Amino acid sequence: MEGLLMSKSRRLLELMMAVNRKRRFKVRELAEEFGVSTRTMLRDLQTLSELGVPLYSETGPNGGYQVLRERVIAPIAFTEGEAAAVFFAIHALRHYAELPFEAESASAERKFYLNMPGDIRERIDGMKDRVDFLAPKRRAEAPCLGRLLEAAIRGQALRIEYEAKNGAVELRRIRPALLYADDGFWYCTAYCYEREDYRVFRCDRVRRAEPDGPDLQPLDPDEVREARLGAATAGERIRLRARLTAEGVRRWESKHWLAPMVTVEGDGSGTVDAEVPRGDLPFFAELFVALGSEAEAEGPEELRAEIRRRLAERMERYRE
Repeated sequence: MEGLLMSKSRRLLELMMAVNRKRRFKVRELAEEFGVSTRTMLRDLQTLSELGVPLYSETGPNGGYQVLRERVIAPIAFTEGEAAAVFFAIHALRHYAELPFEAESASAERKFYLNMPGDIRERIDGMKDRVDFLAPKRRAEAPCLGRLLEAAIRGQALRIEYEAKNGAVELRRIRPALLYADDGFWYCTAYCYEREDYRVFRCDRVRRAEPDGPDLQPLDPDEVREARLGAATAGERIRLRARLTAEGVRRWESKHWLAPMVTVEGDGSGTVDAEVPRGDLPFFAELFVALGSEAEAEGPEELRAEIRRRLAERMERYRE
């Protein structure tokens, strides 16, 4: 009896992988492939359906079965350490108010946890209070996050309504390339057809996104990262020079796209000597104001003048 059950278990596992691979099939074809009767195959398919494999049957001469969009992956054997690592990778996402796969990650975490042996669940429960991955909680919603990710994967151009910093809503045509989370916000790096260059869009400011044209070859994420870090030559650029204390280096590098600009010395302090877009001057001025005594901008002079202007505004605000 035990051998028969093991044989059926292996058949069900192989059947799960087969239907996921085929996506569309007839019962008779599967029965012949697995060397069982059509009645046995129907029972096996019913068992897979009860286990959660999303099967859909169609009647008629051209009918059969098909697997719906959400396919089920065959079971994977994890070690105890691997299981804990995967669980906490999913668990860390809970700090983000918006995720492109929010419902799916919650479902995966729940399935993963509930199907672990009791002793491993106890170990994870003990680790929950001792391990965490913090991220600022933001109130801003990003309703188009999933669509932006799907467009990046498919190489799809989108027509979006984007809220600029001044509150005005702009119409843009973009090709998303990659999404990333930073400081609690989601960002989308995309090629902007209006600007004829790569731009970074804050996803919570994308109010609406609709497909625009046929799917194209997806943009290369590595090329996009290089463009964002200054490899693109479009637009006027200025030479930024600065000195940072060790604490200034740490805070500067907290913005991942700024980190490559820093040359770190043996004592942990650093220097910055890089070309940046002139349009980013207000950002850097505010950054140096925030860094305070941990950084000194040495040039260009227009950046130093902007820093002085902002500091004067703050002094005036707190003048008696």
